[in-house]
Amino acid sequence: MITRLKLFEMHGKKAISSVQGGKMKLLLHTCCAPCSVYCIDSLREEGIEPTVYWYNPNIHPYMEYKARRDCLKEYTKNINVQAIFEENYGLDEFCKNVIGDLENRCQNYCYRVRLERTAKYAKENGYDSFSTTLLVSPYQKHDVIIKVAEEMAIKYNVKFLYRDFRIGFREGQNKARELGLYMQKYCGCVFSEEDRYSKKIMKDKEKS
Repeated sequence: MITRLKLFEMHGKKAISSVQGGKMKLLLHTCCAPCSVYCIDSLREEGIEPTVYWYNPNIHPYMEYKARRDCLKEYTKNINVQAIFEENYGLDEFCKNVIGDLENRCQNYCYRVRLERTAKYAKENGYDSFSTTLLVSPYQKHDVIIKVAEEMAIKYNVKFLYRDFRIGFREGQNKARELGLYMQKYCGCVFSEEDRYSKKIMKDKEKS
């Protein structure tokens, strides 16, 4: 049985080998600037120069979507990394797809729709592999993200480059604060925003 560590070692060696041969083209799905900080830094340390790919139709409301997108645009420009922004503020489509099963919205829609679009774009535009900054957060469903990404890699015949970026989560967040990047307060969708305020309301009730 091949362990995840072994897979990481195998993929890592393959990635480094590709870089040395000048072949690695990595499309990095990016959910926001703060989460991208450690991911981009660590990939560059490996010799991998990623292309940032913004596609996040699960982020709402629009002003939140705009704040995260605009911050990422400025950050990628400042650090001289190539970035592609695919605009889709998909609130209607999001609601139609998740309303029947809110509890499983992350794995059934939020991860799936973004990783599928990333894998498809990577394949159609000559990238060797794809990855995602979702892998940096200890608050995301890490194993589910990997599973969905691997499914999309098979579906579109493009490599999924796995890295456990969680080891640098705090480092990246601290650097993001030092740089003055926009730091969001919730995951992204309107229901995660509701969860955030529901918890606050409950705490306020307990105090009263």
